Amino acid sequence: MAACGRVELLALLLLLLLLSAALCSRSVQAFKSPANGAPPLQNLQLRVAGLSNAQASQSRRSGGWKLAEEAACREDLTRLCPKHTWNNNLAVLECLQDRKEETEIATDCNHLLWNYKLNLTTDSKFESVAVEVCKSTITEIKECAEEERGKGYLVSCLVDHRGNITEYQCHQYITKMTSIIFSDYRLICGFMDKCVEDINTLRCGSINTGEKDLHSQGEVIACLERALVREAEQQDHAHTIQEECKKAIMRVAELSADDFHLDRYLYFSCRDDRERFCENTQVGEGRVYKCLFNHKFEEAMSEKCRDALTTRQKLIAQDYKVSYSLTKACKADLRKYRCNLDTNMPRVREARLSYLLLCLESAVHRGRTVSGDCQGEMLDYRRMLMEDYSLSPEIVLHCRGEIDAHCSGLHRKGRTLHCLMRVSRGDKGTMDTLCQNALQALVQSADPGADYRIDRALNEACESVIQTACKHIRNGDPMILSCLMEHLYTEKMVEDCEHRLLELQYFISRDWKLDPLLYRKCQSDAARLCHTHSWNETNELMPHGAVFSCLYRHAYRTEEQGRRLELLDNLSRDCKVEVQRILHQRALDVKLDPELQKRCMTDLGKWCSEKTETGQELECLQDHLEDLVTDCRDVVGNLTELESEDIQIEALLIRACEALIQSHCHEFADNQIDSGDLMECLVQNKHQKEMNDKCSVGVTHFQLVQMKDFRFSYKFKMACKDDVLKLCPNIKKKVDVVICLSTTVRNDTLQDVKEQRVSLKCRKQLRVEELEMSEDIRLEPELYDSCKHDIKRLCPAVDFGNAQMIECLKENKKQLSQLCHQKIFRLQEIEMMDPELDYQLMRVCKQMIKRFCSEADAKNMLNCLKQNKNNEMMDPKCKQMITKRQITQNTDYRLNPVLRKACKADIPKFCQDILRKASDDSELEGQVISCLKLKYADQRLSSDCEDQIRVILQESALDYRLDPQLQLHCSEEITRLCAEEAAAQEQTGQVEECLKGNLLKLKHEACKKEVLNMLKESKADIFVDPVLHTACALDLKHHCAAIPPGRGRQMSCLLDALEDKRIRLQPECKKRMQDRIDMWGYAAKVTRTADGFVDLAARVLQSPSKNYILLMIALAVCMLFLIGLLCGRITKRVTRELKDR
Repeated sequence: MAACGRVELLALLLLLLLLSAALCSRSVQAFKSPANGAPPLQNLQLRVAGLSNAQASQSRRSGGWKLAEEAACREDLTRLCPKHTWNNNLAVLECLQDRKEETEIATDCNHLLWNYKLNLTTDSKFESVAVEVCKSTITEIKECAEEERGKGYLVSCLVDHRGNITEYQCHQYITKMTSIIFSDYRLICGFMDKCVEDINTLRCGSINTGEKDLHSQGEVIACLERALVREAEQQDHAHTIQEECKKAIMRVAELSADDFHLDRYLYFSCRDDRERFCENTQVGEGRVYKCLFNHKFEEAMSEKCRDALTTRQKLIAQDYKVSYSLTKACKADLRKYRCNLDTNMPRVREARLSYLLLCLESAVHRGRTVSGDCQGEMLDYRRMLMEDYSLSPEIVLHCRGEIDAHCSGLHRKGRTLHCLMRVSRGDKGTMDTLCQNALQALVQSADPGADYRIDRALNEACESVIQTACKHIRNGDPMILSCLMEHLYTEKMVEDCEHRLLELQYFISRDWKLDPLLYRKCQSDAARLCHTHSWNETNELMPHGAVFSCLYRHAYRTEEQGRRLELLDNLSRDCKVEVQRILHQRALDVKLDPELQKRCMTDLGKWCSEKTETGQELECLQDHLEDLVTDCRDVVGNLTELESEDIQIEALLIRACEALIQSHCHEFADNQIDSGDLMECLVQNKHQKEMNDKCSVGVTHFQLVQMKDFRFSYKFKMACKDDVLKLCPNIKKKVDVVICLSTTVRNDTLQDVKEQRVSLKCRKQLRVEELEMSEDIRLEPELYDSCKHDIKRLCPAVDFGNAQMIECLKENKKQLSQLCHQKIFRLQEIEMMDPELDYQLMRVCKQMIKRFCSEADAKNMLNCLKQNKNNEMMDPKCKQMITKRQITQNTDYRLNPVLRKACKADIPKFCQDILRKASDDSELEGQVISCLKLKYADQRLSSDCEDQIRVILQESALDYRLDPQLQLHCSEEITRLCAEEAAAQEQTGQVEECLKGNLLKLKHEACKKEVLNMLKESKADIFVDPVLHTACALDLKHHCAAIPPGRGRQMSCLLDALEDKRIRLQPECKKRMQDRIDMWGYAAKVTRTADGFVDLAARVLQSPSKNYILLMIALAVCMLFLIGLLCGRITKRVTRELKDR
């Protein structure tokens, strides 16, 4: 077969040689050489004209007339063409046409060659050869069969349809003739007639003879092509080319698509570059074009070739048929998916490369089959569009100002496009809307989201990241972009890749279809729920940017009762996963959220211009939520509400908390639906060792943001939505809602109502919210605002978390400002009523609560801990914390709910004067408790109150710090006389014992009085004297076991035993008892009696029982008066009787 083919080719070449001999006369007649004169021409004419039929036949057999024999071209032929080509006129013609540009040939030879080619195209014999060689092809192609013969139209028609020629001989013949035709625009059928006016107007034909190869005027076509490009880009002073000429220009470009030799201007411009870059690339089917396109931006590429290639690429962008390889590879797919049959679009638009790409990309995205060859060609041309912005006329037209101002000098390898993308993001200035739209259209056409390699700038910048972080993903997979986004702002990411990635994602985020993973998983949901159309169609009612908003509303939307919507109204699981992925990506940068950037542009500039670090802009907007304009506040509020439901959307926070999540919250992180569980877990484990600074700051910030609106706490919102509407309408701030609901719950509990107004599920969640708020003073804005100055003054180095700041304020309570003091007092009152809200107590004593109080009621937790305080198993830190809370309780009876309830009748009865002077928001410094202690000694309290006071006396007898009055009045004496005892880590009553022992040395009367009261209290009950009680424990067991404690009964028993000589007490008990008797005796002596009536009256008025005393005195006086009256009348009556006698 190969040999047969070679024979046929030789026959074809012989046919062409015979034809050239027959046409020689016309060529020679047209040739008039000034150098050689007439004789040679006349001889040639005579030689050709004198041929008879037989002679002509003989000439054809012997080879006929040859160009190599003409004197006009002999010297050039010898110098430029190999000798084996001399016998073939067409080979000589091709050699002289394709010579190097700097090599010139004689003018006479130029004329001869041009006339020879002109006669070839117009002579009927030339046409007859075509008829003979292409007989069956002409029959198949109706357009060519109908062409008028004898005018060269037939050959032009065959050239137009050479892509459809299947006959080998015909294809070879037409290919050879094509190189002749395209060497000069005047030889192309009809071209001169259609474009002569434009050629003259544009001065594309103003070439002097001898300056250019007259037979190689590809420069004219190149000139017209450049003019066509200028018109498409609407450049200044661009000439409008006639429609017929436009079609002719594009047709010429299309016909030269398979062989770069046919584009004469590009061929001469790129001849050296072809040898440099594409030496081994075979000619034909556009392979050399593609090779040169791939090396267009190489440093070694000449500027002239680069310009010629760019012009050709611009023509391809206007009409895809100018690319032979793309047209051939995608021909069947274009017909299959009817990409050329849109009757609603002008034909020019259908021919646009962008329309072709969009149409075929739509088929790919819909899961349709597009041939591998076609997809490969599409990939090449999508990459081409992304590499060179100038191939997109709309960008050249609408982005001129932005390019000149910000992106000049960055033309190569897609850098200009990325620079424009950066401008569009707002990183380098502002961008015109038309330019923005042009960029968006280009990104949609190129569709780099489907394959990152299309974006050369991104590919080069991120190559190292892909090789390390995404090496497990197949090269070219759409998951590569998602993988890069997952590693954004991590150690594996490099700065240049970060910039290129964000620039591209800015546009992908504005059209949901540009994310192939999202489109593939969600296209059916989007069509069903959001009424979208096919991939490359638009919908005014649902623009591309609004589709994603529609999807995520359906992904997270719930009914009022909190139940998920019906299946028909829900997204598929795969689609929701993709929606979550996009939300995670958008959380990395506010500019990836189109709606947020659009509505918050002003507020971002006003409040957040200095917040340039990762994730700071959204945090800033959340911090200034109340200050934002309505539109911005709504979108930020909706996003925050969405984050509260699924905190995994906050990708940076999840990344920062990864260690904590893996250790403590992995079961929530793995859930398909979060529903706020993960954030609640992070808050509860906020102070675990796995918590780092970034995670802690992020969690705390989200807690602070949640305080602005109860809707931002998803679980709280879902649990208490109905309760809030019913009980706390028009309240928005979470802290106010919590206070409102907590007050309602407390009131219902105190009033013992049958049915709580707050639902059970809300009460449970309310407890969680209250516990969270107790951890950080900033979560209670009213308290924080009241104490800001005190925090700076008293606790500047204390951290906010772990309730450390609140604890610091409590410890410095006496130094607080009045307003802050009031707030802290109210906080302590609430915590004492409900110890679970005491974050520090619950944190420090967490293990001890599990050990000793696991079954205790939450409100009795502190009492339980106090009862087990001196247990050997008690943790020292917890014991210290319990002591702190006891000290706080003893400063004011209101901070001891159990005492307050037990003594509610005794306090107003015996301590009314103290209550009258008291303030609602300040401590009484233990005055009421001291008052009750005195009444305890006098045995006048009710049994319930007496039990509570006994406990307080027992506790304070062991630790002087639990007696506020003693500490207040005796602080100097303790420092002077009992410093060593006070410094002891474990307080067991040694300070009190020291003060009792140094009673005579006490200088301050107030302190002496407190010590005397202690002695009086210890006489009332041995339990309040721990030193004596410990010394006499065995004697109490042996001699007083049957006597109940209280009211001094056991003390009296021991005194009786001491006086009874039959009973022998323990030596230590006997010694301590004798010391107490001596102290009581001394106390009786030093107790000052009333000196005169005034002193007596003052003591009575100062007494808590003054009303009772005055009443008794009044009754006594009245009795004396009545007795006096009665006695007086009896005496008087006796006297009269005596007188009468």
